[in-house]
Amino acid sequence: MSASAPFLLPIDTAPMEAKRADAIPVEQGVWQYEPKWDGFRCLSFKTGNAVDIRAKSGKPLARYFPELVDHLSNLPAAQFVIDGEILIEHTGNYSFDALQMRLHPAESRIRKLAVETPAKLMVFDMLVDPTGQVLTDRPLSGRRAALERLVRSIGSADIQLSPATLDLMQAKKWLQDSGGNTDGVIAKRLDGPYLPGERAMVKVKRMRTADCVVGGFRYLADRREAGSLLLGLYDKDGRLDHVGFTSTISNDERTELTHRLEALREPPGFTGKAPGGPSRWSTERSGEWEPLRPELVVEVRFDHVTGDRFRHGTKLLRWRPDKSPSQCTFDQFR
Repeated sequence: MSASAPFLLPIDTAPMEAKRADAIPVEQGVWQYEPKWDGFRCLSFKTGNAVDIRAKSGKPLARYFPELVDHLSNLPAAQFVIDGEILIEHTGNYSFDALQMRLHPAESRIRKLAVETPAKLMVFDMLVDPTGQVLTDRPLSGRRAALERLVRSIGSADIQLSPATLDLMQAKKWLQDSGGNTDGVIAKRLDGPYLPGERAMVKVKRMRTADCVVGGFRYLADRREAGSLLLGLYDKDGRLDHVGFTSTISNDERTELTHRLEALREPPGFTGKAPGGPSRWSTERSGEWEPLRPELVVEVRFDHVTGDRFRHGTKLLRWRPDKSPSQCTFDQFR
């Protein structure tokens, strides 16, 4: 592997990105639809035996996924640049937590995990084909055909072709079923070129709501006013697990809300999994929070759940004084 290898595109080439939309675009014959995978987006470069894998941020990923480097370098195709998503299957589903564990400083740890939880590459676009032709100016329909030929010639379970369809009903089904292994639907224009770094695709996510107990809160970094609410759900044994947060608190209500929360301060707040443990959105302030008596319930909107936690921050929709905290269970995720 060499970052200075003569790849046919610069290794700092940025993947084409997507702009968010509330609904799937419907013009017949204009769009190709694909599942939006919940993994590490990357571009994979190959020339001869030299391979480089770059994240959407431009950071190198090859050292964290040596098994993918081996797969790509051993392919018969002499050269290519492909766009895809790194995924790791764990207990029958793709696990974002398993991907996060790969970002480890110790090579010995990475090598061990590469054997125990091997990654695969789910590919969905091609920027350079095995003949050395740069395809970025070609329409998606042509790039997809070239990618399908490459994947057929590989015949490997470690490098898979992402499904694609022109059928709107199938796209709607993918959207309805998203929230586990997938994160929504991507729509791409069939006649569109590959535009690195530009938001030339459309992404649509399935938004859901849940009623959660407010088990704690954090102050703002610069003053003692409520900055975020810490959300909890009861597990089957009646323990309140921390599942995420919401910080969509309006400035107009912040002072009054802070007084209301401070009047409810009482440990432990969460009786199961508590804030401050390992998570993908941990920060240096993750251990600083105020526990509350479990009396307040809020309805929040979320887009994705991973490992019984909200993958991203949620949007506060409304307070639910009509809802009993004991009704806020993980059954809402099923």
